[in-house]
Amino acid sequence: MPYQSVNPYSGEVVATFAEITDAELEDALSRARSAYEEWRRRSFDERAAVTRRAARILRERRDEFARLLTLEMGKRIGESVEEVLLSADIFDYYADNAEDFLKPVPIDTRKGEAVIVSSPLGVLFGVQPWNFPYYQLARFAVPNVMTGNVVMVKHASSVPRSALAFDDLYREAGAPDGVYTNLFVTKEQVGKVIDDPRVMGVALTGSEQAGSVIATRAGKTIKKTTLELGGSDPLIAMPDADLGPTVHWAVWGRLNNCGQSCVATKRFLIHEQIADKFLEEFTAAISGLVAGDPMDERTTLPPMSSQSAADKLKAQVAEAVEHGARATEVGPPVPETGAFVQPTILTDVSRDNPVYGQELFGPVAMFFSVRDEDEAIAIANDTGFGLGGAVFTADIEHGKEIAHRIESGMVFINHPTWTAPELPFGGIKRSGYGRELSWLGIQEFVNKKLIDVVPLDAAP
Repeated sequence: MPYQSVNPYSGEVVATFAEITDAELEDALSRARSAYEEWRRRSFDERAAVTRRAARILRERRDEFARLLTLEMGKRIGESVEEVLLSADIFDYYADNAEDFLKPVPIDTRKGEAVIVSSPLGVLFGVQPWNFPYYQLARFAVPNVMTGNVVMVKHASSVPRSALAFDDLYREAGAPDGVYTNLFVTKEQVGKVIDDPRVMGVALTGSEQAGSVIATRAGKTIKKTTLELGGSDPLIAMPDADLGPTVHWAVWGRLNNCGQSCVATKRFLIHEQIADKFLEEFTAAISGLVAGDPMDERTTLPPMSSQSAADKLKAQVAEAVEHGARATEVGPPVPETGAFVQPTILTDVSRDNPVYGQELFGPVAMFFSVRDEDEAIAIANDTGFGLGGAVFTADIEHGKEIAHRIESGMVFINHPTWTAPELPFGGIKRSGYGRELSWLGIQEFVNKKLIDVVPLDAAP
């Protein structure tokens, strides 16, 4: 695909960007390696100064950055502002905490004096998705730049202007040339970057298929990878759940970012004692959404990020119906122009239905009425994914017990899965491996080096 910015609300092609040449790629790799040799020697305070300036720029010009997100991938303007501020929070979080997270760790040993030190690896390569164009970049780049690594990024082809804006952000904040590099590369060039001996690690957020390809390619040259892939997060609601807030968060969990989130709530596993009432109120709440221009603050249902994304989701719903599911379209008809998808609730989804094991990336929910918590947990775990999950109950301790039984990287109680700088983010099974954010995220691409001072007269 070309690097092309298309407004998903109007269908207007706003800008197209050429892919770089092999010579330009070689120059970028050379500059990144040179930048690493200098950047790694900078103190944490010097790196933090650049990082804090970037956070300040994002906050001071939040409306400018947010507007670009909305025009490029259709995110509601209020959500775009929230993403800009969340990204700024990530910058500040690592500026404040990176040095402490990476401080030397002494080891109690019988002989001599041992310590684990954390040192950067070098040039890292990130392949990032379109659904949170700044947040995804911040999640990968900020902690790694604070360690003394430098990063090169291939962003999604549908958000090239957001990619350039983030590149410019680092430059304006004072990062030396090569510390952060945006790459408009071809698929073939992605392979060249991964193979290059100057590149020491690879991080991908994207599809299972892309994760398999990237990890296989990196594995051939023995390079560390982290993968954050798809999800099909369950929301389990027990009979004692407070129905009003539960429905509110269920709608938010399914439709935040128009449902285009790896950790969006996608499967609703509701105890049969409250299932009918939940479905009634859930349907009513979605029916009140207003589809329209994402730049208009009155809009509560924006278009999807692209027409191709909308078409794929519609095809998944059609396939589910062909295999026996019932699809109930909710709310007034969405506009015919733009990448809109009618909110839909799927019921009667049997285990042999293809959609049962798929990720639904958009405003479509799967609903299951369950007899008890054992059935809820069985369905929750009956998936190849293992990213997030949620449990709603008035009994918090019981909620924790249920959370322990859910096979995923994250479980929230009385809130859908979400993110914050201090919370580790990642999954298991086909949702990938490794963690981003928190103190765990900054540990992924560092050398944990043992330095052991042993007395010359120590016994063997």
